[in-house]
Formats: sequence, structure tokens, C-alpha cells
Amino acid sequence: MANEWATFGADLHLELRGPRLRAGLMEALREAVRSGRLEAGTRLPSSRSLAADLGMARNTVADAYAELVAEGWLTARQGSGTRVARRAASRRPPVRTPGPGSVRAPGPAARRGSVPQPPPSAAPPEAGGLRPGAPAGPWRSGAPAHNLKAGSPDLASFPRAEWLKAYRKAITAAPNEAFGYGDPRGRIELRTALAEYLSRARGVHARPERIMICAGFVHGLMLMGDVLRGRGVRDVAVESYGLDVHAQLLERAGLGTPPLPHDARGTRVEELAEQGFGGTGAVLMTAAHQFPLGGALPPDRRAAVVDWARAAGGFVLEDDYDGEFRYDRQPVDPTPWELRENPSSRQRLPVGALQVLDPERVVYMGTASKSLAPGLRLAWLVLPGGLVDEVVAAKGPHDWSGTPDQLALAEFIRAGDYDRHVRRMRLRYRRRRNELVGRLAAEAPHLRVSGVAAGLHIVLELPAGTEQQVIRSAAWQGLALQGLSHFRHPDAAGPCPDGLVIGYGTPSDSAWSGALDALMRALPEP
Repeated sequence: MANEWATFGADLHLELRGPRLRAGLMEALREAVRSGRLEAGTRLPSSRSLAADLGMARNTVADAYAELVAEGWLTARQGSGTRVARRAASRRPPVRTPGPGSVRAPGPAARRGSVPQPPPSAAPPEAGGLRPGAPAGPWRSGAPAHNLKAGSPDLASFPRAEWLKAYRKAITAAPNEAFGYGDPRGRIELRTALAEYLSRARGVHARPERIMICAGFVHGLMLMGDVLRGRGVRDVAVESYGLDVHAQLLERAGLGTPPLPHDARGTRVEELAEQGFGGTGAVLMTAAHQFPLGGALPPDRRAAVVDWARAAGGFVLEDDYDGEFRYDRQPVDPTPWELRENPSSRQRLPVGALQVLDPERVVYMGTASKSLAPGLRLAWLVLPGGLVDEVVAAKGPHDWSGTPDQLALAEFIRAGDYDRHVRRMRLRYRRRRNELVGRLAAEAPHLRVSGVAAGLHIVLELPAGTEQQVIRSAAWQGLALQGLSHFRHPDAAGPCPDGLVIGYGTPSDSAWSGALDALMRALPEP
């Protein structure tokens, strides 16, 4: 029976060798457990199913299971099926003997909660990196215990029950043709639901025929990069602060990414008309909530960037990455260093989509990554009429996003579950934001906070020259953090203020208080 394969739910294959079926099956199962492909507690297929998959008698599989149970590899209980035994140890790669200067991995006792000790050569962060009275953090060689990086929602809060309900209903009602290759723009059910929702919630002018479903925001940006390059565009201007992966994707498409200057009122879009931006055919912006600084583009500059697009025949790529999460009806706070330069910058700023000013010059880019989960890989472009055919051609003849998830999201929106989930998460994130800002006000009142009115992160101003030191102190506490400099374009002009971009969406509720404690221990004293 060599070259016979059975596929398990987690892409696990069994290869049976030798003339004796039962012995070959038993050895294949043992090897799957030893290698870790079958983890302890994994439920195995029924004897009937596995026999059918392998083309052997059911009694042969049943006998093999029974013998492996007797040997201690498997367990069998009425109503629970046959599972890999908890005591069946997986075979791991051999551990090399520690040499001089190497560090031994923590043993089982450490993994149960004891604190691993740093190696003799390890030293705590520089003096002043930890606040006086704060306990020294543990040395950690693996992943950090806490994560306050910006950009991710609380994945533990994904609405599993509601999503499963929508999924079942959508799949049950779906026509047979929905499971074919379909329209490259995406399922009409989802495009219709999004057109209604975006118009209602974000003020976007959207029609289903102008919406393109993408496999995540990055996919949509790749498509736009290809289209713009095909039109002869040389440069896509970007903001001085943002995600480097976005600029890198555009550069991979053969486009330059000159950064627009930033001042007390946000991105200086008027610079697009200057000589240094003569080859620019588009600009990528987070106009409603600048990432990561947190301000909104003021009305005159919103109008100015659209006027530039009209006059130059260019396009504005509007990244509305967290438009659903706005907590306060008060004005958006500019950053504290901006207020010192221009106190009048505290004004009521628009928070709706920029696209409403000119749907023929603004490409609206949205995603479910913050509102639901990035693992869904669902995003959308609302395109000007003149770009629809070109973006469809760039995408190719087939849809990249799975039909079942598209249908499920359409039903999720149509039934009102999306609105209810967003409202629920908005309240949860607001409470976290308030707790974070409250702890900072009580324990680090000398540090200023900004960008609190929206999104899933805040910006914390630090004393000059301390950003990297604080990040090292945080790592010593087992906390992952990012500094403001991490998001600065390498060609941006002017000084970069020291600061932290603190995300409060990522931790689960159970990990939230521990992450806050670690942050407070890492912050510098006055």
C-alpha cells in the first residue's frame, strides 16, 4: 500500500508502507504523533471514514486503533471518538548542547509561570530606562508576553456565533453559480450590501458596479499601483508618517513615493503643486484619521487635495482604515507638539470620507481588518467610473476572495450584525482608551497624549532622545511597542519627535491589565 494517502482536516497525510495493512497504518499513525503532525488531543477520523479514505476494511482500521489505544498512543471514549493521547510525546528536533555564551531554553517549570533568569552577560536597560521602584523585567528570548503595537483589533472578540449564523444562512441560500469563478469584482450580494452601508455610515458615493472586492487592503493597493503605472504615472505621493509596507508595494510596482511635508495642521497637500512633485499622478492618504499621528485633514486641505487631483488629472487614494471607530463628538486633538506651534489648530475637523468631495477623483479604500479580523482577507475599493475596467483587467478574470466569506459578510451586514458588532467594539475600545489615558495621567503626568478621539491607538510624546531607550525597557518587561520613528518615511524632511504609538486593540481582555502594567514600568521618570 505504498503511496496511499489520507488527508486529515489539518493537511495531515499518512503514507502506508509494506504489505501488512494494519502494521503499516499503525506505524504511520505513530510517526504522525512522534513528528508532531498529530498533536495531543487531536480527534481522529472514525474507523469507517478512514477505511473509506484508505481503501481498506473497516475492521483493519478498528483493530489498529484498538492496539494503539492499548499501547497508550490513542484514547477512546464513548461519544468523544478516538483521540491522540495526552501523554504521547511528540518528537522534537534535537536540542544542541549549550556552548559558551549560549542560553538554555526555559524548562517546564518556567513555562508554568516561573520567571526565567537572564544570562550572566545580560544587562538591564540603561539607567533611567526603568522607572524608580519598578521591578526589573524578566529576560525573554521568545515572543513578548504583551503586545501594544498598533494596527490590529482584539482577535478574541471576533463574533464567532453571529458570523457562523450568517455563514450558514448565506451558504444555504446561495445559488449554485455562486461557487464558480464568478465576477472578478466580487459577489454582487456583498457589493450591494457595501454600497448601502458605506453610503449610510461613511457618506461614500458608492454603486455596486463600481465596487471591487479585494483579498485585503494590500491586494487593493497592488492593483492600484499596477493601474497607475500602466497609465504612465511616475510617483505616488505619501504622507511623512505611515506604514512602510504601503510605500514598498508602490515602489515594487515601479512608482516613486515622495513624502509630503507635515506641519501643525497635518499633511501639506498644497506641496503637490510644487516643482518637486511634478511627476506625481496620485497621493495615498489617511485623511479621516492620519496614521499614526491621529489628526484629521482640515477642510481647506481636503478641498485642496481634491482640487489638485482635478487640475492634474490625478487621483487620491483614500485609506479609510478605521473609520468606524470614532469615540468622541469633540474636535479631533492635534498632537501636543503641533499645539505648541499653532494653538489655533484645535478646531472641529471633518471625519467623513474624503471621497464625497469628488467620487471621480478619489478611490475609496476600506477593509474588514480592523472592524472584524485581518484573517478574513476582505477589503474593497470604491472606484471612479473611469478606473473600473482598468482595475478589473489588472485583477484578472477570476475573483481572489472566497465566495463563502463574501456571502457571509453580505448577510452579516444585511442582518444588522455588522452594525451591532461595531457598536459593541466601539464601546469596548473606548473603555480601553479611557483606562490607558487614565493610567498615563495618574502615573506619567509629565508625558502628553494625543490622537485619542478615534482609532485603535494613541500617540505618547516622550522626552527628546528617549524613544529607543523606552522601547528597550518595554522589551525587558516582555512588552512589544513601536516608536514614532518606526512609521516615518526615510525621505521625510525635518526633525522627528520622540514618541510611542500605543495600540490598545490587540490584547485580549484577560491580557489588557498586564499589558498596561508592563507599559507603566517601562516609561521614563521626569
